[in-house]
Amino acid sequence: MAIDSTALIHPTAIVEGGAEIGAGARIGPYCVIGPQVSLGPNVVLESHVAVAGRTTIGEATHIFPFASIGHIPQDLKFHGEDVELVIGARNSIREHTTMNPGTGAGGGITRVGDGNLFMMSTHVAHDCIIGNNVIMANNATLGGHVVIEDNVILGGLAAVHQFVRIGRGAMIGGLAGVVADVIPYGSVMGERAHLAGLNLVGLKRRGAGREAIHGLRNAFTEMFEGEGNLQERVRRVAEKFPDNPLVAEVVEFVTSQSSRSFTVPA
Repeated sequence: MAIDSTALIHPTAIVEGGAEIGAGARIGPYCVIGPQVSLGPNVVLESHVAVAGRTTIGEATHIFPFASIGHIPQDLKFHGEDVELVIGARNSIREHTTMNPGTGAGGGITRVGDGNLFMMSTHVAHDCIIGNNVIMANNATLGGHVVIEDNVILGGLAAVHQFVRIGRGAMIGGLAGVVADVIPYGSVMGERAHLAGLNLVGLKRRGAGREAIHGLRNAFTEMFEGEGNLQERVRRVAEKFPDNPLVAEVVEFVTSQSSRSFTVPA
């Protein structure tokens, strides 16, 4: 066991031998920390947090009561392989959130980036990869192997099907059921989610220029309303907007390998 002398551990907490607790970490009442857990500097666990497995939690991440972090994946194919959950820095993980490690068949690791907000009762399943500055509102749920890129927002009770990718800056509406990949900066809504347009508010907040946004809007129209199949339309868009970085990002996303189809307009 390696516990920094500046860490504060409530006497009712259980920290098993082998756990590593960083400088300035605070572990509240009735928390349970497993023997392979590593908490970075200034991590805060409020009361009744359970952290298990080979789990690493980065600096200044704050976890609230009754969160379950690093317990075995909800996958019947899991048979005790050596798997991992890596959580980055400055995340806020609210009450009743669950995060599972990877599976042997899925690469063995679930990875969460920095500066994310996981509101109450959100779920991150096995083998998910989550970027930075992502917000998951109350009860939003990810299936296994989902990829969420930076600056994505998932509304309350949204559910993402396994193996789906959601591109950077996308906005997923509340109650949406997402069963196919979502392009970067896409805005998605509906019980069986459809692409309702672009997340223009998010683009403007992140400083995208007017000309670049205007080009992306034109490319979006041509990509989803033109002649031919999607891949053909995407190639034409790439040729027409060669100097627009937003369009280039969408083109790269659509042309990269995926096991899912794409969310399209209704």
